Amino acid sequence: MMSRHDTNELAFLGVPLEEEQFYRALLRDRDDAGEHQPAVVSRTLELGIVVRTPAGGLRPLSPKRAVERLIEHRVGQTQDDLQETARRTGLVDSLSTETHAPRATTYDNPAVRQIEGLEAVRAAIDEVTFFAHSENLTTNPIGVLTAESIEVSRPIDLRILRRGVRMRTLMASACLQDGTTMAYLRELAARGAQIRVSTHPLDRMIICDRAVALTPIDPDNTARGALLTREPGLVSTVVSLFERMWAAAQELPEEDLPSLTETERQILKTLYLVDKDETGARQLNIALRTYRKHVARLMIRLDADNRFQAALHARERGWI
Repeated sequence: MMSRHDTNELAFLGVPLEEEQFYRALLRDRDDAGEHQPAVVSRTLELGIVVRTPAGGLRPLSPKRAVERLIEHRVGQTQDDLQETARRTGLVDSLSTETHAPRATTYDNPAVRQIEGLEAVRAAIDEVTFFAHSENLTTNPIGVLTAESIEVSRPIDLRILRRGVRMRTLMASACLQDGTTMAYLRELAARGAQIRVSTHPLDRMIICDRAVALTPIDPDNTARGALLTREPGLVSTVVSLFERMWAAAQELPEEDLPSLTETERQILKTLYLVDKDETGARQLNIALRTYRKHVARLMIRLDADNRFQAALHARERGWI
């Protein structure tokens, strides 16, 4: 009878049998790398379900986090494939020929399309960012993001970053006083976004690939709608304005260090340097039970699934 460990349950997530067996072996005993081939080890590292420790060992992600990462990876691959097919076949242009002719704008310029209403603007933003392949530039003159706007923006922003599109975002300085906004900005920065804060007035805009730009119809009442242009001269002017505002802005400030005790700081350092709790407790000359209580509290503060992830999060935030 075939055992569970001989079946490839992770195949639908893109994990071959040998890689799955290696991951399961590490879950049973993280010090057991077995006789698996280097290529198998490399593949599990590439998939992100196994990480290498600072000491050179291998550590598996928790099953929950590993499956989440594999799903995200497969969704990203599928999305990229579909986007490339849609772009290559000209699907959007083909479907657009079925729509009614767009209303003439104030400028009577077919290269400028007027979009009215918040929902229509959000749909236009989703459309132009969906096909962005190199760069996404945005500004936020208000500087404060509501929980609702973050919920709408997060899947779009993460999709852009996951595909390797360069993201640069300018925020008004009001963001510095809003915890919800700063938490989201730091989340994006941790994933590769470039974010700056401006003390000067900002003009609202979204620019994708320096080929299409969205600006408000009325800067004082963005709910009215937006103007979408692909006219090269207009887009170039908007890009130049963005670059001037970007050059005058400041980098997103580093996150303030938490009020850690010296013991907590030392424990975080040992998490990054050693593989076992026993070793860390011995190095700090404290009881193993006390060491593990500190670790448990730090993992909660760092929203980490395991000790190694806690150490990485702490290092990313500059805590150690």
